[in-house]
Amino acid sequence: MPWQMGRERIKNLVTSGEGSSARPWPSMDFEVDSMSSRKNTSVKCSSCGARLVVPPQAQTICCAACRATTNVGRSRDPVRQAVGIVKAVVLNICSSISSLSSSSWSSGSSSYGYPTMGQPSSFPRVRGKKRAVLVGISYAGRQYELKGTVNDVNCMRYMLTEKFGFPAECILVLTEGERDPNRVPTKENLRAAMRWLVSGCVAGDSLVFHFSGHGVQRLDSSGDEMDGFDEALCPLDFESNGTIMDDEINDTLVRPLRRGVKLHALVDACHSGTILDLPYLCRLSRAGYYQWENHTAPSGVYKGTNGGLAILISGCDDHQTSADTSAFAGSASTGAMTYSFIQAIESEPGTTYGRLLTAMRAAIRASGIGISINGPIASLMRKVFNFGSTQVPQLSSSEMFDIYRKPFLL
Repeated sequence: MPWQMGRERIKNLVTSGEGSSARPWPSMDFEVDSMSSRKNTSVKCSSCGARLVVPPQAQTICCAACRATTNVGRSRDPVRQAVGIVKAVVLNICSSISSLSSSSWSSGSSSYGYPTMGQPSSFPRVRGKKRAVLVGISYAGRQYELKGTVNDVNCMRYMLTEKFGFPAECILVLTEGERDPNRVPTKENLRAAMRWLVSGCVAGDSLVFHFSGHGVQRLDSSGDEMDGFDEALCPLDFESNGTIMDDEINDTLVRPLRRGVKLHALVDACHSGTILDLPYLCRLSRAGYYQWENHTAPSGVYKGTNGGLAILISGCDDHQTSADTSAFAGSASTGAMTYSFIQAIESEPGTTYGRLLTAMRAAIRASGIGISINGPIASLMRKVFNFGSTQVPQLSSSEMFDIYRKPFLL
């Protein structure tokens, strides 16, 4: 098979040993601004809907994004607040349509204030109906180095071109081995790659974003996470320039998707279950069947698309780690999620999302990641004590659908 990969991406505190022992991880302390969380409150801009931090005793506040003034001195009743949210969503959608039609994504800033500078001239100029960004970060030479991320990218590129008809010239790859400095997966290059993927998207476009690397969690300070934590991806230079938060990823990859545009994000990283902040998460119930959960942001911030469809298949739940292992391919390393995904696609062409998710989970569980003995006793132990990989692939979406009827198509 062409899918020779393998790797174990586990956030651990133990720093010695072999096989199933833990891997050292960079210190990523949770950060909360105690002044803003205790003394300041936040409201939505009455014009564009952006979150605004309100200092104590303030009566009005000016939005830095649209310059509109919002009255915050009086109490807000729930009905007016709901009307304001709906109005903000409508205005935001209209603004996005206008922005996309004028191709204004090349400069300025996003609705969350993240920079949106122009794209590097070395990025692909071909605008095919099928486009992909594939990111593999090894963090070479560091204690938390990963071995199989480049294998993941190579296998994904092969699958996209050979099985799903993606033109090679429409696939942008970011790895540490790239000669072009604009294609090394630094924070700014990764931001630019995400913008390139969605820039100018029109009905009929099929987009793929694949990330293989480290992921972390941070305490949520904006009130838009149900579990109280934000998820983030770690670029190559995250120790010096920081991570890319799920809020920004949603703003960059999800919000611009126009009607008729489809995005599949495949994220093989720790704590990646809701890394796109999509409003619906598909979970396996105690009764043994999948059902959708509403994960709309408690703050009321709109996290959906501009009419398109965004689907995330992630390597694990938000509280879990994702494995970088050789359990699937012998001496070769790969991400457990990436390998199981490709294996499921190869084994059953035309599969549905439900069967795909079931096959991936079964493959990871059967791999025996996390237990170092083999044979019938090991098999029994996995069944009785639920050993095996600590990760369970997740499915989330911008809209609900029947996962057992909808075919998986890129």
